[in-house]
Amino acid sequence: MAGLFIGSVAALTGVAGGELLIPTTVLLYGVDIKIAGNLSLAVSLPTMLVAFARYSQDKSFDVLRTNARFVLLMAAGSVTGTFLGGGLLLGVIPDAVIFPLLVGLLLASAVKVWRHQ
Repeated sequence: MAGLFIGSVAALTGVAGGELLIPTTVLLYGVDIKIAGNLSLAVSLPTMLVAFARYSQDKSFDVLRTNARFVLLMAAGSVTGTFLGGGLLLGVIPDAVIFPLLVGLLLASAVKVWRHQ
C-alpha cells in the first residue's frame, strides 16, 4: 500500500519518490536510515523508468531541451554528490546527524512547495 501511494504521488508531482520513500521506510518499516537511502535508490529506478516512458510520449520533455545547461549541471552535481555521499560519507556520518538533516530538508521543501502555490 505504501508503494502504491508513493508511486501515485511521485507520478502526480513528477518526482522519483525518494522524499517519501526514505521516511516511510524508516518510520513504517523500522529500517536503518542509511539502508533506507539505498533502498530508495533501488525503488526509484523503476519508478523513474516508467515515468520516463510515460512522459516521453508527449511534449513533457521539451523543457529539457530548453534548459539543457541547467539539466547537465544538476546531473553532474547529483552524480558527484551521490558518489561522495553514498560512497565515501555513508559509513562516517552517524544517524544522529543524518536524521535532523533529513527532517530539515523535508520541512524546508514542504514550506517552499506550500508557498509556491
